[in-house]
Amino acid sequence: MNKLEKVVYTAHATSTGGRDGISKTDDGKLNLKLSVPKAMGGDDGAGTNPEQLFACGYSACFLGAMKAMAGKEKIALPETTTVSADVSFGPIVKGYCIAVKLAVKVPGMDAATAQKIVNLAHEICPYSNATRGNIEVEITLA
Repeated sequence: MNKLEKVVYTAHATSTGGRDGISKTDDGKLNLKLSVPKAMGGDDGAGTNPEQLFACGYSACFLGAMKAMAGKEKIALPETTTVSADVSFGPIVKGYCIAVKLAVKVPGMDAATAQKIVNLAHEICPYSNATRGNIEVEITLA
């Protein structure tokens, strides 16, 4: 288990109503309506869902880790670099789980250098560290 050496930042959020409720942060910056996707038996209403939120968080965090590692390696990461995340939901033996696929695009960078940055980022990204050994995470360089 990874243990924090010190707390640098803590996000605070509260959810009510479960998957068809509301999630909001204590600072008011997020106040989201949640809805259940049709594929999961819901009405696919106007809200988002936990898997979409996880996809946003992981893709943004992973790109931040790429920027950090590129800087450390003195490699210019193109501003047009993107990380897309697919977060899948499904049953496991005891309950439910998610699986993640990250698709990384680094326009104009040779594949070997881009792969090096991806590999380094995967070692330091908080989402990668939190999920490593717990769920399937597949990272592809497009």
